Formats: sequence, structure tokens, C-alpha cells
Amino acid sequence: MSGPELVVLLDEAGAPAGSALKSVVHGASTPLHLAFSCYLLDGAGRVLVTRRALSKQTWPGVWTNSFCGHPGPGEEAESAVRRRARDELGASVGSIRVVLPRFRYRAVDAGGTEENEICPVFVARLESEVDPRPDEVADWAWVPPADLHEAVSRVPFVFSPWMREQLPLLHAAAAFAGRGA
Repeated sequence: MSGPELVVLLDEAGAPAGSALKSVVHGASTPLHLAFSCYLLDGAGRVLVTRRALSKQTWPGVWTNSFCGHPGPGEEAESAVRRRARDELGASVGSIRVVLPRFRYRAVDAGGTEENEICPVFVARLESEVDPRPDEVADWAWVPPADLHEAVSRVPFVFSPWMREQLPLLHAAAAFAGRGA
């Protein structure tokens, strides 16, 4: 994407209601907008988790799903997933499945910045190595799904609020089952 990044604003029914600059949309009273979360799986069925860079505006330094992003106005969700995988992780993804198409959450971080998103959740297969941008990702690890569930249940405060809400729903949907080599 060239130029300033725009996010799609949504009305309470989830219909597009305009756009705003990503750089200014997140604040103390963030309008409802469209986003997505993606969980990448490797050939062994492990999930890539990332630690958000300390320079991130919201939830710096927390562990979270593989990557997140915002589709631009008129951009298909699958295209946005592929774009963010490339831009944030330097990665290529293969098959992409939407697992939680209507996931929605609201959370406020310690600095007072609100997230307010309708955020479909995808699971995708990694087709390349990862080479994360340091301004996006401070660290990363490949984790078996069961170990990830265990870690989140033991120390939830080190993980993003959206991932804490998504994991039980992904487990119930068997999103990671049978996805190994």
C-alpha cells in the first residue's frame, strides 16, 4: 500500500461507515473499525506467536498471535492478510481460512489506548521463513497449540487481550486440529 494507511470505520451493525488514518484512529475513544488477526501454522502444526515491539502504540511488549492488521477500504480480507504477513513478518502464506468471521472485542491498555474492533480471525499455512521487522516484532516462537493454551491459562497478563479471548473460541472450533505435516 502506498501513502498513509487507512482503516475502515464501521457502524454498530458492522457495515462500512467511512475511513480514517490508522495513525490517528487509536486513542482514548477509538471508533469501531475493521481489523483481523492471523495465526500462522508450520508443517508440524505449531503456531507462530510474536512479542509486540516495545515501540508499538498499543500493548507494547505483549505476546500475541502471529500478526494482526487492518484491511484498507475496498481491500479483500485475504489480500490484507497476505500483505501484512509480507510487511510485518517478511513471510509468504499459503492457504488462508477464516475461522472466527465475526469476532469482536474492546479493550483498553495500561496507557489508556482503546482497541474497538470487529476482527475476523484467520488461520494460515506458512510457506516461507519469517524475517520480522523489529519495529513490529520484538521476538517470536513456534509453539504447539496445547502449550500455548497452557501458557495463556497460567500467565494471561503477558498475552494480548484479543488473543486471550480468541484462543478458547479457536479451540472450540478445532482451528488448529489436524494442521500438521
